Amino acid sequence: MEMDDPALPPCPAPFSLARHVLAGAARDPDRIALAILRLTGSERWSHGRLERAVLGLAGAFAARGLPPGSRILLRLGNGVDFPLAFLGAIAADLVPVPTSPQLTAPEIARIAAELDPALIVAGDGIALPDPCPWPVLAAAGLQEMAEGPPLAPVEGDPDRPAYIVYTSGTSGQPRGVIHAHRAIWARRAMFGGWTGLEPGDRILHAGAFNWTYTLGTGLLDPWSIGATALIPAPGITPAQLPLLLKRHDATIFAAAPGIYRQMLRAPIPALPRLRHGLSAGETLPDALRAAWQAATGTPIHEAFGMSEVSTFVSGSPARPAPAGTLGHPQPGRRVAILGPGHAPVPPGDTGQIALAADDPGLMLGYLGAPGETAARHSPDGQWFLTGDMGRMEADGAVAWLGREDDMMNAGGLRVSPREVETAMEAHPAIAEAAAVEIGVGPGTTVIGLFYAGDPVPEDELAGFAAQRLARYKCPRLFRHCDALPRNANGKLMRRQIRQDHETSHDPA
Repeated sequence: MEMDDPALPPCPAPFSLARHVLAGAARDPDRIALAILRLTGSERWSHGRLERAVLGLAGAFAARGLPPGSRILLRLGNGVDFPLAFLGAIAADLVPVPTSPQLTAPEIARIAAELDPALIVAGDGIALPDPCPWPVLAAAGLQEMAEGPPLAPVEGDPDRPAYIVYTSGTSGQPRGVIHAHRAIWARRAMFGGWTGLEPGDRILHAGAFNWTYTLGTGLLDPWSIGATALIPAPGITPAQLPLLLKRHDATIFAAAPGIYRQMLRAPIPALPRLRHGLSAGETLPDALRAAWQAATGTPIHEAFGMSEVSTFVSGSPARPAPAGTLGHPQPGRRVAILGPGHAPVPPGDTGQIALAADDPGLMLGYLGAPGETAARHSPDGQWFLTGDMGRMEADGAVAWLGREDDMMNAGGLRVSPREVETAMEAHPAIAEAAAVEIGVGPGTTVIGLFYAGDPVPEDELAGFAAQRLARYKCPRLFRHCDALPRNANGKLMRRQIRQDHETSHDPA
């Protein structure tokens, strides 16, 4: 099945992502654009001050004589230097590459070797390649550089590269995803289709700047319409976030499900200004959504997306997601569920979630990997293949069923891990669950359920499953865990669970 909303208007040309994001300075230069929140105060930047610093830094980058399109590797923490360097580079028609400050020297060396950056901007104490043959600019001098002569954002083809982010890609290895300037234009579909963001909002995002979820939803989106971004300072814990939400009058809260889960371990104060929460990065369990609603009186709207395109299916304040689904394609997004032969399947059938290949938010491609880029498209070139399995209801709502490579086989029948997890997370003792196909002997596998929460007798869990799942979908193996493994962005690592279990139970 395919859902086709009216297309987004084309991105203007010439165009600059930086100019678009800094537009709030012309509307209200004195309004706060960014507040980095501590428990005792905050560092605040107005839209006017932000624009002046970004354009001053753009001028400093341009003065170095770097050719247009040169790559700048960012090794920065969760402070204001990150957005200044990111947008300053883009304004100067350079291509910033944000990376996690948690990466080790060997990890960043591999990325740098692939990028061959013209410059590395580095914060104190953050790992660099060793040895490092590329020029390094210390972040300590960025704000002084930003006081120099400003450079108006360079405009040009909206399809030219604007920035690169790193993701695992289909190979399982870190892969550079090249995004065009037009990516920010496409994000306007999220305002009505997911976030409900308005110019007067104060949105608090709990993620790190280098994560695309935070970068887009927490910084670029609010600035592009003149709203305020609230970002917790390094060291703020999930338990302290409710206080910051209340103290700084946040109207929207954005985080991964794991953050919501940790916040709910203690009572949450009244949050009279908060309208709703946003969730992305991994699937939001129904029980967690209900617990947040009960604790705060506000809903959570979930979005589905990926680094290659950001979010494109979601619930929203104007159109909440029907039960059991992620929501609907955002306005202007063309989404399909593809079956064998990459043809759309009827409503209710399972297939691969796909996005129109001409979507303005879609990446330009993987850096240095044309073959892997091509493999993510249908043979006819019409669709971008997400690698995620789903089902589309008659009204166009999309249910997510898990990664294609996470799908389990039970006697020749395909089983969605998410379907099993959702059923088992209804048990009051289970805080979160992971369903994984586990090898138990040569050529023999079973569905295993790994869960965190209170330990439960296996026969009780087996009976609970039998009441809610068809026999072939029921787990045959149950393992209690102190916590389930997640990556830096909070995504459940089912593959690691399977590998760890099979390795620890290898009879050899």
